[in-house]
Amino acid sequence: MPNLKKMKAVVCTKYGPPEVLQIQEVEKPIPKDNEVLVKIYATTVSAADYRVRGFNFPASIRLPVRLLVGFKRPRKSVLGMELSGKIESIGKNVSSFKKGDQVFAASLQTFGAYAEYICLSEDGPIALKPTNITYEEAAAIPIGARTAYHHLKTIANVQPEQKVLIYGASGSVGTYAVQLAKYFGAEVTAVCSTANIEMVKALGADNVIDYTRPNYTE
Repeated sequence: MPNLKKMKAVVCTKYGPPEVLQIQEVEKPIPKDNEVLVKIYATTVSAADYRVRGFNFPASIRLPVRLLVGFKRPRKSVLGMELSGKIESIGKNVSSFKKGDQVFAASLQTFGAYAEYICLSEDGPIALKPTNITYEEAAAIPIGARTAYHHLKTIANVQPEQKVLIYGASGSVGTYAVQLAKYFGAEVTAVCSTANIEMVKALGADNVIDYTRPNYTE
């Protein structure tokens, strides 16, 4: 008989290589009045996840980072910052979502997405999943896409026919930035390595600069 109060999670037992991650049984969270309980179907490995897991930080900031995230192991032992899934239950004050809703979300600095379930505030970065994308596709959106949109629209307010240079166009933020900038009507010049040129072109870049070639800045 399964223990309904427990769930499986990938736990970071200490800092180190991927092998420090172990599947363990942990307490299943219970949603507060303003929270939803999401059964997780897909998640991602973000830069923050692997940096925290391996304690991969510059020497100059390692001490303050240890004070922030934990000395021997991460205080947030269940990593994972992006997810998609289905709402299993809701708190009594939740009005934006209902049981059975398909959603995608970012847990951000609270982590917790490497598990079967997670509780999220209805007022946080969580939204209904579009029906025309998979859970796997939706899980890859929350951080990269939001970051790209924020910088292109909220900060730069990109307009049609403007010229936009996107450095790191093949990364998480960059791939979304290329597509969004084109959607906003800009002329996009993308910077990436030789291996990613065709992929970046397929995303809509008008011009591509290969930074691995000599004198590429010219």
